[in-house]
Amino acid sequence: MTDSDETSWINWFCNQRGNEFFVMVDEEFIHDKFNLIFLDMEEKNYHSALQVILDLNTGSASAGVPDSEVEVSAEKLYGLIHARFIVTNRGIELMYKKYVKGVFGKCPRVFCQRQHVLPIGMSDTIGSEMVRLYCPKCNEVYIPKSARHANLDGAFFGSNFPQMLFMVKPETRPKRSKVKFVPRLYGFKIHPLAFRSETHKDSQEEADA
Repeated sequence: MTDSDETSWINWFCNQRGNEFFVMVDEEFIHDKFNLIFLDMEEKNYHSALQVILDLNTGSASAGVPDSEVEVSAEKLYGLIHARFIVTNRGIELMYKKYVKGVFGKCPRVFCQRQHVLPIGMSDTIGSEMVRLYCPKCNEVYIPKSARHANLDGAFFGSNFPQMLFMVKPETRPKRSKVKFVPRLYGFKIHPLAFRSETHKDSQEEADA
């Protein structure tokens, strides 16, 4: 990493508390207009925000727009770019390193034995859903344990990322957990009918009569 990388906006953003789930998107990826197609339609301060992200802000493009508003736009735009970057080979490698280290957390399900999880968006539309955590062992999604991560927009990670990672690295997918919790009372398995309400059972008995 060069001195310029250490002082860049991207480096600053990814090192902010609560942004541990993000990786540093390569500037070459952002400079390629093909990778940003249609994003100008999703963010009204697109050009100003892009200049901030790439440290090219001259002040001319953001004239009349409050710096705070441009900064918010830059963070949203970077998140949307990030969602596209992490499904590329380079992005997958960077996210995989975080996954192996357990940066995204561990599955709360007991039978998954602290399996590492991956971030996933339930929607690709910004503002629709917050980020969730996907466990490849039980194939379920969970709310992040930390509030600072639970408030990240799911669109910044996209709905395709975990699936793409395991398609590129199929050998890293853990075996699905076949163990399931079975409710028992004094050692005996509880019959499903035991969970039915008395009212429902009385109605059923009357119907049977």
